[in-house]
Formats: sequence, structure tokens, C-alpha cells
Amino acid sequence: MPKPKSLYVCGSCGYESPHWVGQCPECKSWNTFSEEVIIPFNKSRGKTRLPTSKPVYLSKISAKSPERISSKIGEFDRVLGGGFVPGQVVLLGGSPGIGKSTLVTEIAKQMSTVDILYICGEESPDQIKLRADRMHYSAKNLLMLSETNVDAIVSAIEDSKGLGFAVIDSIQTLYSEDFAGTAGSISQIKGCTQILTNTAKRLGVPLVLIGHITKEGVVAGPKILEHVVDTVLYLEGDSQYLYRLLRTTKNRFGPVSEVGIFEMTEGGMTEVLSPSDLFLSQTQGVSSGSCLTVIMEGYRPILFEVQALTVRTAFGYPRRTTSGFSNNRLLVLIAILEKRAGLDLSAHDVYLSVAGGFKINEYAADLAVCLAIASSIKDKPIKSKTVAFGECGLSGEVRKVPHLEKRVKEAKKLGYKNIIDPGVAKNLKEALKLAF
Repeated sequence: MPKPKSLYVCGSCGYESPHWVGQCPECKSWNTFSEEVIIPFNKSRGKTRLPTSKPVYLSKISAKSPERISSKIGEFDRVLGGGFVPGQVVLLGGSPGIGKSTLVTEIAKQMSTVDILYICGEESPDQIKLRADRMHYSAKNLLMLSETNVDAIVSAIEDSKGLGFAVIDSIQTLYSEDFAGTAGSISQIKGCTQILTNTAKRLGVPLVLIGHITKEGVVAGPKILEHVVDTVLYLEGDSQYLYRLLRTTKNRFGPVSEVGIFEMTEGGMTEVLSPSDLFLSQTQGVSSGSCLTVIMEGYRPILFEVQALTVRTAFGYPRRTTSGFSNNRLLVLIAILEKRAGLDLSAHDVYLSVAGGFKINEYAADLAVCLAIASSIKDKPIKSKTVAFGECGLSGEVRKVPHLEKRVKEAKKLGYKNIIDPGVAKNLKEALKLAF
């Protein structure tokens, strides 16, 4: 029998090394390597010929749309592509306290006609009962199991008939005696996830795995987790605000990059049906330094308010501070304004913020940022009912952005008539004339 070998695996990114190292060469994390025992392949086993399946032409395979199980929450169904698919395995990640367990409990509350199996490996049933009471949820359809042994969990799923879906909270707490290492180690996470995935496929029960998030913002454990599961969801948001974004990065049964928006309240997690109306309702009257833009979150256009404030600097070097926007991108846009639009910002501090606590990573917000800064430096409000979007090039041109028609349609639906986009403003100077 081949002699077992030791392999060291990074617990953050899954990087493998033949020897222990202090810092991971891949993700630069410190003290994340753990030893895993690898049994080499036995060459003698490869001599036995196994029965093989015959290939089939793809044209002869009939395509059938999977039957969906609705979560009764429109925003969650949007992200999944219409609801759960029987046997679908969903990995739900998010930072601590963001609302992962609350979201799952809200789904169980809405799916009151079917039983939901909740495996609590971190919290006690008493803690979950307190959360259910706070959400005014009777929990008559919620089956609780405080267990971390994956074999016992598989038996419980097999014995429970007619489940709507099952929840594992969280995958990092499970273990199996068939694998080496403690709960949360690389081998345990990989092995337990594979066992649960096979069980879900065999029984046709949707499965939600809740995962921890590292400081780098990825699911803790090896990347094999994201390869094994069918759907990967991330719950994002700022702890200082009540809004949450549910984003999908992988979906075998629906669109990728779809986004659902929720609001965290005392009674649980509620869906936001019209996010643009919600964000814009917080804007105060017409004032200088404010401009609206349309950002695509997945395939959904949402209106955000970009606010800028310019004041004379008290030091020799002006400050550039951002909240919800790239600071490096702001420096580029300030240089474009000075060179191509003739605005002198060398003696002014520039503060930029995206209202609502959200982060904008899209270049389509460039034009709104430039107009907001110009409005503040001139101390002159932008025209009423104005929305601006477009990428600003280094030569001062306004470049086209994807989903132009969707952005314009969303702005017009909310009553905004002065729409400044790459179709009406070819460069930054033309955009400034249309804005004031």
C-alpha cells in the first residue's frame, strides 16, 4: 500500500505547498497553513477496467426547464432565477452579523406550507427561537436539529419527508469521522460538502449552506466549496445602514450577477421592491454638489445620489476623501476636470460620497461625479430633474456604457427629463452646459 504523504493547504484560499510556510504566496495571509494527509493513488487499482458510459449527441437530449420551488420572496427568487430547484445546493456567504441567518429564517417564515429543516451548528435552538419571536414567526414548520456530525445530518434529511429545503448553519462547524482533521479544516470542509451535495442531489431536496467570510471577503475554506455547489450568493451591506444586497456570483440554474435588495428591520429582513424610490426619497431639495446617476446592479438599473463638497484647503496639499467610490478614480476625474474643463481644484479639498452607504464600482458614474464636483466648486445647483451617466475618458470625451436603454428607461419612469448620457453629450464641456 502506498505510504501517506503530508501536504500543507492554506485555509483561506486553498493554496497547496509541500512544506509549511508562514505567509501564503497566493493570498498573503499569515499562519493559515494546516497539514493534510494525502494517500497516493495505487497504480495497481488502475488495471481493472471499469464499465464506461456511452456518449450521446447533445442534439438528441431534450432540454427541460427545472421545476422551481418559490421562496415566496420576490427578491430572493430573482437572484436564484425563479426559485429553488430540487437538489440545488446554495452557498450563502457574508460577514458576521450581516443577516444570513435572519434571511434564511425569513424564507422559512414565508414558506409556511412546507417543513424546513434547520441544522444549527453555531447557535442553540433557544437563540433561534428568540429570533423567530422577534420576527413574529410561529415556526410551526421549522424543524430544529442541533448537530455537527454530517452522518447524523444526512440521516435526518433522509427521515424528513416533504422538505421545502434544508439549512446548514454553518458548513465550517461540521465534521465526519471518515476525514482527518478537526471541524473547519480543509479536509473536513471538502468532505462534508461533497457528502451533503450528493445527498441533496439524490433526494431532490434544496440545501442552503451558510459559510463564513474571511477578512479578504471570500468564503472561508478552499475554493472547492464554490466549485461543488450550484449557486453562490453573497449578502453585502454596511453595518451602519439597514440595506442589504444579495448578489450571485455563480448560478447553474439562472442568471449570474443578479442582485436582490433587502432592508433589515426589527421584524426581520424585508424585500425592497423599488430601490430607486427608496434611495431618492432621502434626498433633500435642490442644492449644489449633488447629482443623480443610474448604476446597473446586475441587470437592474438603480438611481443613486452622488454628493460632492469642495472647500479651500488649509494646508499646502489638498485632501481627496471618498465614501462609496474609488479614491484613485476620483484623482483621475479631478485631473480630467482641471485639464479638459478648466476647473481649478488645486487649492480645494474634495469630499465625495454615495448616499445610502452603497459602493459604486462602475465607470458609468464618472459623469455624475464630475458634475457634482463642478456644481460644488461653482456653488451652483444642477438643473432640476437631471440624471447623468457615462464614462469620462482622459481626453475629456464621454464614452458609452452598457445597458444604455435600460438606464434611460428607469430614469424616465421616475420622472427625470434632463438625461445627460453619451448620446447627447460627446464631451465633458457639453455635459457641463446641459447640466447648468
